[in-house]
Amino acid sequence: MIKTIYLAGGCFWGIQAYFSLIDGVCDTVAGYANGNCENPDYEKVCTGATNFAETVKVEYDPDKISLEEILNQFFDIIDPTTLNKQAFDIGTQYRSGVYYIDDEDESVIKEKIKSISKNYMRPIVTEVEKLKNFYPAEDYHQKYLDKHPGGYCHINLSKAIQYKNKD
Repeated sequence: MIKTIYLAGGCFWGIQAYFSLIDGVCDTVAGYANGNCENPDYEKVCTGATNFAETVKVEYDPDKISLEEILNQFFDIIDPTTLNKQAFDIGTQYRSGVYYIDDEDESVIKEKIKSISKNYMRPIVTEVEKLKNFYPAEDYHQKYLDKHPGGYCHINLSKAIQYKNKD
């Protein structure tokens, strides 16, 4: 059975590219999560008025990769202590968050945050919320870094290769 988790950590291009490389991840979709209107587009989201976060829907096979391992990798590539910012991406749409649909996932996420918090000097500000809504981003955002390999990315994609070769 395929499971789904939604990850926000700055620009969705890098998050999508990273998780697309991970064994056990079946599909990724860049989009907008937990905002206050219907059918947002990139221009509206960038105003900050919609309260959407750039988010990646990650569908995965729990027989091949656990939610805990997905979270390990997610927190390894973002800074969970910066509010509304990742690298050069600044604004509420770039906040970090983990949005779940399965209530059982909430405790796994909160336990992961608790366990990693000792590794940081500042408090972790990553949102943990039930998914309220999700809208896929425009087609030109989907798999953006596959289409534009030299495009801006705040994520170190080589870490995905390291995880892949860890086995």
